[in-house]
Amino acid sequence: MHGSDLVLLRKTHFQKLLPLNQRLINLSADLDSHAFLKNPASQNIYLYLTDYVSEFSSKWFKRSLDSLKILDWGCGKGFITFLLKEIGACVTSCDVPGNVDSAFGQSTPILEAELLEVTCLDHPYLLPFEKESFDVVLSFGVLEHVPNDLESLREIHRILRRGGLFFCFFLPYCLSWTQRLAHLRGDFYHDRLYSKKQVKQLLAKSHFQLLDIWHRQLFPKNRVAYANYHQFELLDQWLTEKTPLKYIATNIEFVAHKV
Repeated sequence: MHGSDLVLLRKTHFQKLLPLNQRLINLSADLDSHAFLKNPASQNIYLYLTDYVSEFSSKWFKRSLDSLKILDWGCGKGFITFLLKEIGACVTSCDVPGNVDSAFGQSTPILEAELLEVTCLDHPYLLPFEKESFDVVLSFGVLEHVPNDLESLREIHRILRRGGLFFCFFLPYCLSWTQRLAHLRGDFYHDRLYSKKQVKQLLAKSHFQLLDIWHRQLFPKNRVAYANYHQFELLDQWLTEKTPLKYIATNIEFVAHKV
């Protein structure tokens, strides 16, 4: 797959008008901590990102999704594992105990209802998996929270098979207007922000080759409901792809493979 093909694949799958997952909405009912999954504008993002992971991985390995081993690294509330399993993926979930977003927190109805098992991580970066045991590793808002991002990437490299893929989504961007606003309000949930240059340096040091990198999400989605959310998302993507506003977008995201 060539660079232009990869970019086209991303744009195509990010712009799909996918129906909301009603089971996910039902499982998230009456829980404030899961309210973002009931918000169409927010859930839509996770739907097209998991669709993108599925299609990219199948084309990259030239194999069906159900034949690939995927690690949901830092699975949190379990909804990414849930969405991938619904489309036939073989997913292993893992997370750390002791924080508000952990799979081992107080309210994990998705994990409980679906009987999803989660491997507990008890080291700052070492993973309890054999060398070259996964085809794909996912980071949905995880890399920016680990104690040592470089060592974590090196460990992900270790457990990936040759040519294996690492998808990193929701990585907070250093020039993001929403991150700056949060910091001004005293919210340092994302205390570590990234530039594209930093990402490329980290990947080089951990022996990954970058395949595609992009800006995404100019406007907040988790707590804000938008009418015609599909069209609003397409507008947001156009602004972060075609205009200088991309330089204040919320996230940079990428996919890389093991060299």
